[in-house]
Amino acid sequence: MPQVSVTLESPDTYAIEVSETGGTSRHIVTATAAHLAELGVDAPPERVLIESFQFLLEREPKEAILNRFELPIIGHYFPEDPAEIRRRLAS
Repeated sequence: MPQVSVTLESPDTYAIEVSETGGTSRHIVTATAAHLAELGVDAPPERVLIESFQFLLEREPKEAILNRFELPIIGHYFPEDPAEIRRRLAS
């Protein structure tokens, strides 16, 4: 399973690094308090982002993930995302 690390770049903006055999990818994700409230989870943004990237990596290779995006866009591509992230963070 790929390693996912999250670093706060600036308020509401995070650098995500995905490392696995064969290379590393870097992504910039905006996750505002409003985005997190929409998900309805009570977890630190870093944890939400890790779970979100694990969710994405189960469905597509790291190279297919957008380089820069806002967190809610995942739900546009994968409608099951919000419910799945809530489920993962509840356990």
